[in-house]
Amino acid sequence: MDSEPIDNPGQAPPPPFVWTPPPPKFRDRVWLHVLLFALTIASTTLAGAGHYASFRSDFVGRPLGIPMSALLLGGLWYSGTILAILGCHELGHYFACRYYDVDASLPFFLPVPPPFLTGTLGAFIRIREPIPTKRMLFDIGIAGPIAGFLVAVPALFLGLAMSHVVKLPADFTGFELGEPLLFKAASTLLWGTPPDGYSLNLHPMAFAAWFGLLATALNLFPIGQLDGGHISYAVLGRRSTYVTMVMIGVAVGLAYFSSSWLVWTGLMVAMLVMFGPRHPRVFDEDVPLDRARVVLAIVALAMLVVCFTPAPIEPMQLIGR
Repeated sequence: MDSEPIDNPGQAPPPPFVWTPPPPKFRDRVWLHVLLFALTIASTTLAGAGHYASFRSDFVGRPLGIPMSALLLGGLWYSGTILAILGCHELGHYFACRYYDVDASLPFFLPVPPPFLTGTLGAFIRIREPIPTKRMLFDIGIAGPIAGFLVAVPALFLGLAMSHVVKLPADFTGFELGEPLLFKAASTLLWGTPPDGYSLNLHPMAFAAWFGLLATALNLFPIGQLDGGHISYAVLGRRSTYVTMVMIGVAVGLAYFSSSWLVWTGLMVAMLVMFGPRHPRVFDEDVPLDRARVVLAIVALAMLVVCFTPAPIEPMQLIGR
């Protein structure tokens, strides 16, 4: 039997195999991250100076006679606290990505000038490649909220300890901060229930801790690609899509209940329109998580409950309270 020739003289030889090394990971424009961080220090310090002036005035609104340099120095109570909470949250994600060799950026801080109460819109990291497994997704998703929460809780107790109860002026009007369960419990433990006509005047560190708790709750919403969405998908797999749709309904209801949810609800709806309600799949989608991580997921749910408030900021008339 004749055999066919191995080489075909009429066919061009295949091109030689050329190995191209993958692009290096964790490379950032450090100057941009430093610039945004410096601007956020400035914007949060200015916001903190306003909170410090309000704290020193005890709701009276009289001229304080405090030089601007002293007000800015007092503003660091707020600035340092909120940047520590937000920074630790994002670094929790970042170092989890480094641990699993998932390419991610350094934190981007988002400054916003006064009169915005918080001086910042928060911070985020950019994950630049798919996360392949549920375990990695879960660990990266939950690392941020836990890290930020561990900073926010002691800051809350310390800030409340430096606050004080004052008598409200008869004609006082202002804003009421919704009290998460953890905030309410800590405030009651340290100060009890203020009598009628009195209110707790929050130290700037306490306000920063309040904002840190709110940011933790927002990130833990089990929606889409938020931290809570990562955790929900890691635990429930494709069933997490139903959780996302239910929580969007809850967010719309919250926006109807309190106007302070309008922007956040709009952002979440826009995120679902752009990326869809389904979480990006991982390779082991049908493999259940281990028991330790399921317990951590329950801890994350508890964190959401104790950090959540249905009406974060509401204008109100405090006469007669």
